[in-house]
Amino acid sequence: MGPIPAIGSISLLIMARINRNRSRLSNLKETRIRRNLFLSLAGIAIVIFIVIKFGLPLMVNLTLFLSGSKSSQEPTQNNSIKFISPPIINPLLSATNSANIIISGNSSPNQIINLYINNSLIDKIQTKSDGSFTFAESLIPGSNAIKTNAVLDDKTSGFSETQTVVFKSAIPSLTVDSPSDGQVFSKDQNVAQIKGKTDSDVKVTINDFWVIVDENNNFFYNLPLKNGENPIKIVATDQAGNKKEIDLKVSYNP
Repeated sequence: MGPIPAIGSISLLIMARINRNRSRLSNLKETRIRRNLFLSLAGIAIVIFIVIKFGLPLMVNLTLFLSGSKSSQEPTQNNSIKFISPPIINPLLSATNSANIIISGNSSPNQIINLYINNSLIDKIQTKSDGSFTFAESLIPGSNAIKTNAVLDDKTSGFSETQTVVFKSAIPSLTVDSPSDGQVFSKDQNVAQIKGKTDSDVKVTINDFWVIVDENNNFFYNLPLKNGENPIKIVATDQAGNKKEIDLKVSYNP
């Protein structure tokens, strides 16, 4: 019976040692946790101190720097404009019988618009706040090639699309070869053959009906006659609106 108590004593010693080892490991782990927590709190405190001490002035200086950079870049951006769009001229009549003409259009606000007629600088004007511009000019007889360009600071745009206006005040020519004024038609002559000539690019009407003008500027029209007196009104109108009119009267007595 002697060895049994000895074994029990050994077991107690082993258990006591194991408990001491566990307690030691627990203490070491707890110590490490405390140390890490202390280091973390210390690090946070240092960061907060640096931000308060140096961060705010640094942020202010950075803001001022960025603001100064932006203001210094604004003139550069304005000066970086390298292209100016050409102005746009509102559509003009291709021909007119008046020397006075209004030339209007649009561009960007506060630009100088140069007006050229037949490649000569005629006038210049500043655009309004909405970019519009208007010229009141006089045309020369014949063809007038009209164009504009825009100027802003030291930049000049290309030319606008050229529009050509013909100024013509002369009345077109008009002759009637037949019939003669007062001519009398009888029996089966119930159609009057009207023949004549005019200028090129001229339209002719007979009693308000359009008449074909051939390549040689001759016109021909068959006018049915009614009993009695038949008035004939022949009108030639050119592109500029100039007109020449001839009035005839023929009679038909069957």
